[in-house]
Amino acid sequence: MTNKPLESFAGVLFDCDGVLVDSESITNGVLRSMLHELGWQISADDCFRLFVGRALRDETAIITAHTGFVVTDDWLLDFRDRRNAALLASLEPIPGAVAAVHEIAARTGGMIACASGADLGKVRLQLHKVGLDQVFAGKMFSGMDQPHSKPAPDVYLAAAAHLGIDPARAAVIEDTVPGVTAGVAAGATVFGFCPPGSPAHQPPEVLLDAGATHIFTAMADLPALVGSAYPDFSDLNR
Repeated sequence: MTNKPLESFAGVLFDCDGVLVDSESITNGVLRSMLHELGWQISADDCFRLFVGRALRDETAIITAHTGFVVTDDWLLDFRDRRNAALLASLEPIPGAVAAVHEIAARTGGMIACASGADLGKVRLQLHKVGLDQVFAGKMFSGMDQPHSKPAPDVYLAAAAHLGIDPARAAVIEDTVPGVTAGVAAGATVFGFCPPGSPAHQPPEVLLDAGATHIFTAMADLPALVGSAYPDFSDLNR
């Protein structure tokens, strides 16, 4: 599903959670349990709606408003510890993502990066867990290390600058409204990932409304999609 022709891309910038790794249900489940412990009996749907795609440190006012608890650094550290343990135990890659990344990396001469809203420790843990840490070595970026995280464009601008490319010639792969908004604000062309039947992913119309230009439903389709105008990626680094 597209609404404008593909362009020539100088690099491909991937979100992590929900795009490369199937982590959202795991992370959100840990958060929901901890919110229940604070007395907020939030539903799974509301927990996804309020927190997926955003840095938890930026959403603490919502937690305080519903629980009266002022979120502390210790509480956030406890969340990270419990989250990381759950990810180490259960994390799997998004089907087709590992092969798609390796193909795109090979065909672009390594002009790829991972630009996540999550903390860098989580990004590294997850990519190592699914075997993508080497292909993204030296090219992992966290919005939490930038002045502003998603939906601000900072992390995508940082990733593009590291690769030495104009953000306007970057393809961004995203699956949430904050992520799409960040990619669009950076000036990139955003591909929205919407696997059917996944409660952790948003429907295509929502991502299109946020500014995604292209929608796809399977990671196996991504190399052909981003390369359809330049099937050998021969112009990417010119």
